[in-house]
Amino acid sequence: REAELKHVRICMLAWTGFVAVDMGMRVTPVPESWQGLTAATAHDATVASGALGQIFGWIGLLEMVSWIGVSQMLQGSGRAPGDFGWGLQYLEGKSDSEVEKIKLQEIKHGRLAMLAFSGVITQAVLYDKGFPYV
Repeated sequence: REAELKHVRICMLAWTGFVAVDMGMRVTPVPESWQGLTAATAHDATVASGALGQIFGWIGLLEMVSWIGVSQMLQGSGRAPGDFGWGLQYLEGKSDSEVEKIKLQEIKHGRLAMLAFSGVITQAVLYDKGFPYV
């Protein structure tokens, strides 16, 4: 369950980021060599500049830190899969059945995001067009 939650959360963010870039959203300042890139064409330019290597390093660091929680869970700490203690205020005051419904919705939406991200990548690369990829 831990791995599934991690993957669905990443895919929800990935779909949002991929579409946001194709719709023209940028984090400024954007290097001049990156002007006009789409989400599908950005890979080679960001590898050449070293940006993806830096992102890989930060993700590796986050993975190492998150392993502490996973290790504690596997040793019987009582930690629920995917629970890093963030956003718990949204569950306060809700019944157990409501909390279970929200957790199920997260999984279902995330599974859909996995399929959606696969479709977005395929459409963007096959047809070389931006969002809405038709």
